[in-house]
Order: sequence, then C-alpha cells, then structure tokens
Amino acid sequence: MKQGYDALDLLTPDDPAPVDVVNPDGSSPVLLVCEHAGQAIPASLRGLGITREVLNEHVGWDIGAAAVARLLAQQLDAVAILQPYSRLVIDCNRPPDASDAIPAVSDGMVIPGNQDIANAHRMTRKAQIFEPFHAEIDRHLDSGRHKLAISIHSFTPCMNNVSRPWDIGFLFRFDTKTSEYLRKSVTVQSPDIVVGMNEPYEISDTSDWFVPRHAEARGIDHSLIEIRNDHLRTIEGQRRWADIVARSIEDFLNEDQR
Repeated sequence: MKQGYDALDLLTPDDPAPVDVVNPDGSSPVLLVCEHAGQAIPASLRGLGITREVLNEHVGWDIGAAAVARLLAQQLDAVAILQPYSRLVIDCNRPPDASDAIPAVSDGMVIPGNQDIANAHRMTRKAQIFEPFHAEIDRHLDSGRHKLAISIHSFTPCMNNVSRPWDIGFLFRFDTKTSEYLRKSVTVQSPDIVVGMNEPYEISDTSDWFVPRHAEARGIDHSLIEIRNDHLRTIEGQRRWADIVARSIEDFLNEDQR
C-alpha cells in the first residue's frame, strides 16, 4: 500500500504528541523509559492496513509494558517517558536507519502500510516521532539528576516458532553490575522466577538505541528489562510485576548508597 500523504504532514493536531511524560516532577533518581508503550498510528497512515487484532498483539506494541512503567513511576516517584505510537510506525528502540525500524514484515505478518516507503516518508516518521521522543530522554538524562536509567519492555512467549521460557530478562553489555544486582533481588523475592540474562536477545549497536545511545554514552547505571507478556495481560499481573521490579530497583538504589 503506497502512502498518499504529504511527507511534511504526517502528524496532525488530532494525533497524539510523540512523547508522553508521566510524573514529570518525580523526585526519584531513576528515569524510566518505555519505547513500545503505545498503539497509536497517525491518521494519515490509514491504520497501516492492519487489523485491530494485529495491532493488539506483540507486533504492534509491548503488551503490558506501559502499564508496568506507569505503576513504577507511581511507586518509585520517578519520571517515565513513554512512546505513544506503535512500533510499526517507527521502532523507537532501533537505529532509525535500520531495515526493521519501519518493518515491512513483523513476526511473519505483512504490514501493508510499510511496503515500498519513499525515503522522504521514512525521514518524516523519524523527524516527527523518533527524534522528539529521544530528545525528551536526552533532556532528562542531561539534567544530571538521574543516576539510574531503566527501559521497560515485554516479550512474546514464542517468536519465530521458538519458545522463550524466561519470566523476565535483564539486558546489558558493559554495565554488568546493575543487571546482576537486579537479578539477585528478583530471585531473592521469588526463587521460582526464571530469569534470563541477555534474554530473549542481546544488545547490539545495530538493533538497539536505549542502551548504546543513551545509557552507555553517558556512563549511567542502566538495564533494559523484558517481562514475558503473558504475565502482563491482566491488571493483577501488571501490579505483581511492577511490585517485583520496583523492589529490585529500590534494593539497587539502597545498596548503591552504602
């Protein structure tokens, strides 16, 4: 499906803003980020040619991640920066020039509105959605008041017909201390939880943005947290996992102050 909109008019006044800041006056030294929080699609993209059922699944957003991020912001009194647009419009945890930043196919599902996109249209999605979102993260991290950055995600239990048995994963590269401490705290709280380190995938410069471009670039303590999305399909599940993650973050902050 070829796009018929003017590349300069992707977002209209009726579309959501490209960044949602929750609890902007939070006092915590933690900055929370949720790149795949939303399902919004600019009206000019005509729904990308997909059904609501497709958008509701993991290809459209990280199921339950926004709810967990909002609960964490409340429990920790932390600022949370959420992306309201679907990852199918542009993936805000990918380098914007990556081939899958605007996926033509996602987990075997063809996305009609992402076929044969002109470069001007790709650049418009980057300029109007990706860049304002990351500029807000930059603004907060550059303020110097945050000592820990946490990115909240969820993952599907099966991807490309491969089972993913972990309940939660902590993703990192050079900052091994933070994720290891969070892992220990989680397993002390609930020894039955299956934790993956750098699961369900590994961080790389070509596939990720938050860790290399925000956290590592500033030398700030960080972790990208992935929670299996079948745990997050109910309010009770979202609250349980927010409690677990909040406790682990509080343990880390308390230990870091000793």
